[in-house]
This record gives sequence, structure tokens and C-alpha cells, in this order.
Amino acid sequence: MSTPLPRRDFLLSTGAAAALAAFAPRLTAAESSAEAAKLLRDAIAANDAQIPALLAKQEKRPGHRWLGGMPDANGIHTVAGTSGFVSALTAAACAPGSRYYRSAEFVEPMRAAIRYMLAAQHADGTVDYYATNFHSTPDLAFILEGACPTCTLLRASPVPAIAAVAGELGEFIKRGGEALVVGGIHTPNHRWVVCAALAWVNSLFPDKRYVARADQWLAEGIDLDPDGQYTEKSTTVYSPIVDRALITVARLLNRPELYEPVRKNLEMTLYYVQPDGEVVTEASRRQDRDQRGTMHRYYYSYRTLALRDGNGRFAAMCRQIEAETKGRVGELATFLLEPEFGRALPPSAPLPTDYAKVFAHSALARIRRGAASGTVLAGNPTLFTFRKGSAALTALRLATAFFGKGQFVGDALEVRDGRYVLRQKLEGPYFQPLTAAQIADGEHTRMAPNGTLANDSRARRARSEIQELETVLTVTETAGRFALAIAIRGTAFVPVSIELVFRHGGKLEGVEPLGDTKDAFLLRAGTGRYTLGADTIEFSPGLAEHTYAQVRGALPKGDGQSVYLTGTTPFEFTLNIS
Repeated sequence: MSTPLPRRDFLLSTGAAAALAAFAPRLTAAESSAEAAKLLRDAIAANDAQIPALLAKQEKRPGHRWLGGMPDANGIHTVAGTSGFVSALTAAACAPGSRYYRSAEFVEPMRAAIRYMLAAQHADGTVDYYATNFHSTPDLAFILEGACPTCTLLRASPVPAIAAVAGELGEFIKRGGEALVVGGIHTPNHRWVVCAALAWVNSLFPDKRYVARADQWLAEGIDLDPDGQYTEKSTTVYSPIVDRALITVARLLNRPELYEPVRKNLEMTLYYVQPDGEVVTEASRRQDRDQRGTMHRYYYSYRTLALRDGNGRFAAMCRQIEAETKGRVGELATFLLEPEFGRALPPSAPLPTDYAKVFAHSALARIRRGAASGTVLAGNPTLFTFRKGSAALTALRLATAFFGKGQFVGDALEVRDGRYVLRQKLEGPYFQPLTAAQIADGEHTRMAPNGTLANDSRARRARSEIQELETVLTVTETAGRFALAIAIRGTAFVPVSIELVFRHGGKLEGVEPLGDTKDAFLLRAGTGRYTLGADTIEFSPGLAEHTYAQVRGALPKGDGQSVYLTGTTPFEFTLNIS
């Protein structure tokens, strides 16, 4: 069995699978392309392959509290996983071409699973996401995005025993609808996921309250900045979720204006793609920050807008995703519920591979020259990243041993004549005794829990012997080669440490181990090289005035193979990366 999908991916992919068979005639009538037909065949085969393991996993112990439910990796039975289980079985029983087609053998496992779902559903219609959220309307919404297409398929089944299951699943959905019309949210993307779920429930059980509640959320306006990025800036998790949710509302509730923010986000995201197909995540405000991710979750949105707009670049991204996933795009329901989705894509237009783009609202610049790709970031301890094919410099960081607060984070991103500038100013004061008047007024020396003077006490004290440190990082690029000029002025003899974090799995040359620290190295002189496969990143010149690489106040060593360059202030140094 393949590695389990994250809860929301699992729900969407298996829920989508469930809608396959009932709408197969539509797909044929819609003049589907041969490529789309193959995607469907592959999806059917993938769904069939997981069925035996899913059946074996379902809770079957008589008298068990959660009889019929699906346990997660920690042994906790969840509504999310169980709903996905029902969707997978439904798809297998209803998909032409499946080896389980029209088989009623899954009716009892599905009914047992739905009984569990109803038992686990709270009286107000919400469910629990045991990892963190309880009585959760947003997590219910994610579940309904998969359960509603499943119910649609069950209703359409020509097998009476299978069609009858739709009524039981519909009860879960209707109870969930009551939660959606009153329940709250946690994060910005939850608004749009709830709207999408409301649209789905309304498509099955029309009710003016569902539409009114969706319009109440939509009245807040979509949280898209002028760059085309959503508030959470989560390029591999929540941006594709929001895109999909807005398209769903646009389609099911006839809100065509909602295609526009999706269009803008998809255009922007084309410039976040690395040469190897991964996506820039360094600016994310959510859990995918600095994590590896691909464009795969965007497939639905790119294909929808490619067909709607005749957009060749979006079509090219669809084809790139299809190639990377070997056709496993996971969009079975979409091809069937939306017949036009199976039409042939328009001809591909070239994707952007040679550009320098600044995304001011994300304090980020992207520069790509074919196989070489660099990212400059302000407001982030990761100042710069670089890719050359599959070779990855995942973070360049800078720190000084300046009063324990010298981790460099650029205040803002300045762009001047092709140069990208980051700045930081620090002060390190000392504090004088309280005055007689302050003591007389009852001000006493108080300590913070870490043993230093409390902040409010410091604010009352006169400052003296103020130390200053100003750092300026200037990045320039020529034909995919980057020069990073670092200038640090102010207090003298402050230790400086530059850290280059390379992804695990590559080979380093020209460096030497740094003490006993695992995966830590110094580049004393000359040129260092990092090679992964056929791709090599070079960095130079070396500099090692000391071995105090992990200075006080710096972030812990990065996750990867870290190469350090060290010096002291005043510091003038240019690092070349290519």
C-alpha cells in the first residue's frame, strides 16, 4: 500500500474517485481527450489497488465503541478517514472499468462506516479532528467536500442496494449543513472551504440558508494581495485549497467573479516554480514553510482555468504535473462531475524560465535563468536560497554574536538598479541605576524569569555605552550567477558566522569537518562544491577566521549539510554562488 495521504488530500482524492462511474457517459459525450481518458483509467486502477488494505483496516470488533470506523496511524478512529473509506468503496463499486464494478459486496462495510460517522458526529453537526480541533466546523467542511460527490454517485447507482446508502450518507451531510450555517472558523482559508462545502450541500439539498451563509463569508472579500498571493502565503498547502474552493463556489453557486482571484494566484505561482518542479515555500505563514512541495495540488485549478480561458501556460503546467505524477493527478470526480474538464487542453505556451520578479507584498524576489534559480527574502532568517537543477541550497543565513540577538533578518526588501538590498540595525545598551525619585516612588529592581532585568524595568532606566551594529546585504545577479556582498559596521571584533545549508543527499567538496558537529563544515579557502546527481553548485571564496560558527543568539544549525564561513567585524565580504 502506498504512503497514506494527508487527511485533506485523502478526502479530496478518494471523494473525487467516488463520483467517477455515474457520470462516465457525460465524459464521453464531452469529447474528452485521449490524455484525459488515460488519466481516468489510471485513477480507477489506483483506487482499486487500495481497496483490500482499506477493508482490512476497518474496525470490525463486535461491541467496539467505534465499530465501522477507520483508525489513523495512531490508532484513533476518525470521521475524516472513514469518509474517505466510504468514498473509495463507492468509486470501486460504481466505476466502469473497476474490477469491483456494480458489486454490492461493499454495501455493508459502507453502511457500517456511515453508522460510525453518524455516531461520531456531534448533535450540532460538527466533528472532531483529534490532532487539534474539536467540534470543528472547518474540519467538517473538508470532509463534506469529499462526502457530497460520493453521495451524488450513490444516488445515481443503478444497483438498488448501493443507491440506498445515499440516504444514510445524506443524513450525515444534512446534519453537517446545520453546522455550516452557524459555525465559525480559525484561519483565513477556512472561510472559503466552508463556502465550498455549503455550495456542495446546497447542490444536494437546496436551502436558501446555505447560500446566504456563503454570501455572508464572501462579503468579507477575498484575501488576495496585489501580487496575487493569499494571506497565508502557503504555496503548497492552502493556496491550492483556496483556489479549488473558490472555483467550486463559482461553479455551483454561479459566482463567476470568483475565478479572477484564482487566475491571479495561478499566474503568480508560475514564478515560484523551481527548475526541478518544486515550489518556493520560504515565505509561507503556515506549516509548509521551508518544506519541500510540488505543484501537484494545483492541477484542478490550472486545468479548469486553462480550459475556461484557453490559457496555454496553464495548459503547459497541467502537462508538466501529469509528467511528474505519471498521470496520477487524482481528479476522478472532476472529470465526471464537470464534463468540460475532459476536453483536450489548449496547446502549451512556454512557461516562464527566464525572469527577475519582485513580489513586494511577500518581501520576496525570484530570479530564474533556466536551470539556475535564486530567491531573496526579507523578514526571514533565510535570506537567500538557490537551485541549480536538482541541487539545492535551501538556506543562506547570517548571524553575529551581538548581545545574543544577532540573527540577521532583513527589515525590508529594497530593489535598486537590479540589486536586492536587505538591512538590519541593532543596538546593545547597558542600563544605569534607578534614580532616587524612581526608588522613592516604589520602583524596585525586578528580574525576568531568564535572570535578566525585566523589560519594564529596563524601560525606566537610562541607557549608556550603547553598542551599534548595522548589516547590509546586497545581492546582484548576472546570467544565473549570484554575488552576495555583506557589509557589517559598528562595534568591532564581533564574531560573524555565515551558514549555507545544502539539502541532505548531495556530496560536498573543498570543505572540512567542523569539530564533532554532524553535517557541519568549514570552507577555509578557495571554492566549495555541492553536487547532487548531475548538478553542481559552486560557492566561493572560503573564509575561516575562527570556528565559533554557532554563535550565541543564532538559530540552531539548519536541517541539512551546513557549510560555515566566519570572520569578525568590521566585516566586508562578497560570497559568489553559481
